[in-house]
Amino acid sequence: MCGISGFVNFKSKVEKRQIEAMNEAIQHRGPDGRGIFVGKHKNFHLGFGHVRLAILDLSEKGRQPMGLCLGKTRDKSFLVYDDGKAPDYLVTFNGEIYNFLELRSELEKVGYSFETECDTEVLLKGYEHWGTDVVSKLNGMFAFVIWDVHGDLLFGARDRLGKKPLKYYFDDERFIFCSELKGILTQNVPREIDLNAVDQYLTLQYVPAPLTGFKNIFKLEQASFFILNLKTKEFNTERYWDVPFDKKKSRRKKEWMKQIEDCIDKSVQRRMLTSDVEVGSFLSGGVDSSAVVAFASRYKENLKTFTIQFAEKDFDESECAQKVARQYKTEHYSFTVTANDMQNAMEKIVFQYEEPYADVSQLPTYILAQKTSEKVKVVLNGDGGDENFAGYDRYRIHQIADKMKWLPFTNMAAWICKKLSENVNSALFHQAFVFFKTLRESPAVRHYNYTRYFDTFTKEDFYLDSIKKSINKDSFEAFRKYEKKLPTVEAIQYLDFHTYLPDDLMAKVDIACSAFGLESRSPLLDYKLVEAAAEMPLKYKMKGKKRKKILKEILVDRYLSKDILYRKKQGFDVPVDAWFRSELRDFLNSALLDPKGLVLNLMKRKKVEELLEEHYKGKDNGKKLWVLLTLNLWYRQYFI
Repeated sequence: MCGISGFVNFKSKVEKRQIEAMNEAIQHRGPDGRGIFVGKHKNFHLGFGHVRLAILDLSEKGRQPMGLCLGKTRDKSFLVYDDGKAPDYLVTFNGEIYNFLELRSELEKVGYSFETECDTEVLLKGYEHWGTDVVSKLNGMFAFVIWDVHGDLLFGARDRLGKKPLKYYFDDERFIFCSELKGILTQNVPREIDLNAVDQYLTLQYVPAPLTGFKNIFKLEQASFFILNLKTKEFNTERYWDVPFDKKKSRRKKEWMKQIEDCIDKSVQRRMLTSDVEVGSFLSGGVDSSAVVAFASRYKENLKTFTIQFAEKDFDESECAQKVARQYKTEHYSFTVTANDMQNAMEKIVFQYEEPYADVSQLPTYILAQKTSEKVKVVLNGDGGDENFAGYDRYRIHQIADKMKWLPFTNMAAWICKKLSENVNSALFHQAFVFFKTLRESPAVRHYNYTRYFDTFTKEDFYLDSIKKSINKDSFEAFRKYEKKLPTVEAIQYLDFHTYLPDDLMAKVDIACSAFGLESRSPLLDYKLVEAAAEMPLKYKMKGKKRKKILKEILVDRYLSKDILYRKKQGFDVPVDAWFRSELRDFLNSALLDPKGLVLNLMKRKKVEELLEEHYKGKDNGKKLWVLLTLNLWYRQYFI
């Protein structure tokens, strides 16, 4: 985990202080060191910044930005770390390349030599040898930008699953990039709210790429790279990899089980051993994190494990986590989260997440990361199991919708449910209305509305008329671009891999961990495992109410007990609905009904007041209220 930044100015000089300001804004990502390169070349000025979290090659040789100067032969090339020597190639890099030793060996065979033991040098020399094709060679999590001096270009890329962030701003005069918006905003970039991004956020709880919530500031999409031609200022992006759901392979079930088990084992092994510091693991007590701990314990005795618990038993999985910890004899730590913790941390969390973001599990993730960082520098997580093995309830809902969509009474059912939702204090009738109303829509449009946040119908009721005119009419654009001709469940999995996974889950973990100089690694999102799971027929993952079938069959008895594997899925949720009726009621009212807040400049005050009143009387509007609360706090942090 590190932080990267950079600045190209086509009209005036880039000062060191500008890069220093960007480094300062993201120092939390890399508390072990800072680096700056500033230079002039032909018709532009350039600066690269880096803040370092030392994980591999802890020596000074691993510092960045790292430059490569070529001699007449490759064995006479040497590295530079500052602006005292103009390089042929310069890189600022965030992440880990888990197969860097294999790539290093491959490069050594064609004449390259190496001065360091780190993956950054392998990336830099890999680009010199393979060019932009280097990204297809990398197995890891990464975001980087390379200045190719002789090619007159900047080349930047993100990893296949979007684990590491890369955001940018570009106008006629400047190109600015950074791991976080906070760095870009230090450069007097205009701050203007992107209402289309906010509209997406209200439904999805996150802003889908390439949007960020700020006009003209974007995030590079996962599995993509950009090339900025420094002569012509032409900027282009390109996707270099995709999840192969359309490339099914035929194998017997036992063969699939062996392949998946081997993939998980190798993935965990890579992430345990590619580190010069101690590695621990998050452990929620769910299937995925428990599986990761089971495999990780092969490579580390007394593995440190970390979990969050709640006083509210319906949300607490700590007992299951403790059971897995006892089984694998881990050094286990459990931390409690309360409503008071939430209120105390809200302002910091909203600032840290920097885009409109309202996944309620950001709170326990943030506190868990803070506590974990006191014990280890690298931690494993269980993200990716649901996407790979069809673990979400919503996949089953789509199957049911496919079977029902041609029934003749769906419009009548939608009308009845809408009337009931208007007169009965229960959120279930509105959810049923959305289900019936969207039955005959495409899976992408259905999926967009299958939320407990603000679906398109609710937004239509809440928005001020002036706001409706200002927002793009095609609310589904972010999902439609990922529509693919696949069986419905796999079409939704594919969509999740391109939206929910990178823009919600990966962002949540990266931002929470980076706030405390902690690096998080996701073994179940090794791209080779993702490819294997995508090529597997759906019947091995999901059948009726059974989900994650093959994963659980691999794990049962040999790795985990049945009561861990086959209990009802809980998820990493937070009791905000109860907290908003008690400890946080006054805080919520004050923040939400602030006339200077963004919410009342988008929505009818009466509708917001009704939403609050319904919740206090027992209707579960907790998720909607959380979305509005974090939106107002974000607006206060960045625009007032």
